[in-house]
Amino acid sequence: MNLSLLDRSRTRVGSPDADALPATVARAGHAEAVGYERFWVAEHHGVPGIGSGTPAVLLAAIGARTSRIRIGSGGVMLPLHQPLVVAEQFLVLDALHPDRVDLGLGRSLGFTAPVRRALRRDLDAPDSFEDDLAELRSYLAGEAEVTARPATRRSVPMYLLATGRGIDLAARLGLPVVVGGPILDSEELPGALNRYRRQFRPHLGSEPWVTISLDVLLADDDATARELALPEAWAMARSRREGEFPPLEPVAAIRGATWPAQVQSRVEASLDRTVAGSPATVRRRLGPLIERTEADELMSSASTYDRDALLASDRMLRDLVD
Repeated sequence: MNLSLLDRSRTRVGSPDADALPATVARAGHAEAVGYERFWVAEHHGVPGIGSGTPAVLLAAIGARTSRIRIGSGGVMLPLHQPLVVAEQFLVLDALHPDRVDLGLGRSLGFTAPVRRALRRDLDAPDSFEDDLAELRSYLAGEAEVTARPATRRSVPMYLLATGRGIDLAARLGLPVVVGGPILDSEELPGALNRYRRQFRPHLGSEPWVTISLDVLLADDDATARELALPEAWAMARSRREGEFPPLEPVAAIRGATWPAQVQSRVEASLDRTVAGSPATVRRRLGPLIERTEADELMSSASTYDRDALLASDRMLRDLVD
């Protein structure tokens, strides 16, 4: 099974937002050193807990500090961009880092109403996502009326971040699919993925490819790993209570805070969804999911306040999957 990481450039309490970016670059270098196949970064706008909203810029820095690992977006939110501009950005990346660049694409419109207004995106706007994907593909392949430059004989691989009907869209377009979030627990997922593989329409020789993305954290024992998962679970619970996704906090500060009953229940539910534990526990929990989805690739999207512990977890996961 292929193994990859998705890094959201999480900010941390007590540190400038900018500190998240060199940390992401350093984590990519570490991922390459321990043998990961792929390292992706995300696009989020106006979110206090996330330091980067521009995957292409960050990937240029990551590519310059690595030499082998594939790099990509998880993902570029295509409804917020013109397809030609996205094509140009990723063709530049591909020219700088040949045969290493992936273009993961999603359809999110932004975290809050003010962000959507700032991005000039109306929730009531017509859904042109499928048409935009086709247009983007034509630019990358050099088949459009306008030639996106730098022109190349290669075509940057596109991946579709999907839930629900997006899985069927990936099949129609012959695209690899990345599946994450609540749908991973859905009883309907195996059927949707079977349908994806059965109805897949190859494009230029493409084949079905399923990546499952979820938070995976490892430590020497289950209790320590669960503590590593706490900062992200706490941030998620606070975002649902306060409407703003915050920076990560140290475990000690979280344990010393007041936990309203609703926050407590949300934190515990989030911790239960995270695959956190010793290597034996993580193997036991991942096995049924991988078997149920027949996934080709596992992408860990986990984060924690302690960056050294995160790197150690990345190494342990690589060793486990090996």
